[in-house]
Amino acid sequence: MTKSVLWLAAAIIAVGALLLPRLDSAGADREAGRVPAAEALTVETLAVTPHLLVERFATVGTIRADEQIELRSEISGVLREIRFAEGSLVAEGQLLVQIDDAEFVAERDRARHRVELARLREARQQDLLAQGLTSQDEYDLALSQLNVLRAELRLAEAELEKTQIRAPFRGVIGLRSVSRGTALTPQTRIARLQKIDRVKIEFSVPEGHAARVRVGEAITFRVKGTARAQTGEIYALEPNVDSETRSLRARARCANPDGELLPGAFADVELAITEIEDALTVPAMAVIPELGSKKVFIAEDGKAVPRLVETGVRTDTEVQITRGLAAGDRVIVSAIQQLSSGLPVREKGG
Repeated sequence: MTKSVLWLAAAIIAVGALLLPRLDSAGADREAGRVPAAEALTVETLAVTPHLLVERFATVGTIRADEQIELRSEISGVLREIRFAEGSLVAEGQLLVQIDDAEFVAERDRARHRVELARLREARQQDLLAQGLTSQDEYDLALSQLNVLRAELRLAEAELEKTQIRAPFRGVIGLRSVSRGTALTPQTRIARLQKIDRVKIEFSVPEGHAARVRVGEAITFRVKGTARAQTGEIYALEPNVDSETRSLRARARCANPDGELLPGAFADVELAITEIEDALTVPAMAVIPELGSKKVFIAEDGKAVPRLVETGVRTDTEVQITRGLAAGDRVIVSAIQQLSSGLPVREKGG
């Protein structure tokens, strides 16, 4: 029993003598900061490179026709003819609707006869005045009556013209709401005419961004059901901020030669409000917020080194660094939660 214990003690002492130098060496390496490569944290890094940074703003808008009217009659009357096909393209000046005009033609003809009679009377009075056989007052009265009747004729002709409703511009006419024989009034809706070879995009900009939106700037927008993003140009801004919504209304135009964009459609709008040359940016997830400050970690001499930074413009994916980094710095963009000052790191692929 005693011999066995002695042999066991001797074995333990021998093993300890072999391990002690290795433990001391490892401790010395740790104190000196020399850790075997296998213990370094593998991280991804991104070299900071100056580039153009565009700050974009996203909002929603509505597609509007470039021009649009509700076709209605200016006068009351019976609809006699419909000269358009629903959903068709009509030319400017094309006759669309004919209202029964019998009474208006009669009024015009009566006015014409009255004018002719008054003209003959004025001519006779002028001859008599030249011969001294009538007074100036008599002639002036005849001339005045002629002028009044001529005005009445123009009024009758204008009323007659209203029996024909023509397209005020080239566009697509929609579904009609009337039929032949309908008794029209100025309140009766006939159809809608829209010019859609070019469309407007109406959208709102929050008050905080309103001062940075300018006429002539480009926008990008996308409409559900279309395969690609469209571009337009702002052509008008409301001259005031809406006191209820605290936003500025704006309108842009976009060519629509194939009629792909339909008025009334919902649009996701995006526009650039700031462009910064030679901006230094890092991925947003690489910036670590702290109390009263922000920092990032860079890979330097095989270690994670914290850098206090100041930030500027922020987009969906990146943040502008205005102070704290220089071009060429390698910012750590992975394993952010595991980093600490001086932690050994190995760059992936390095």
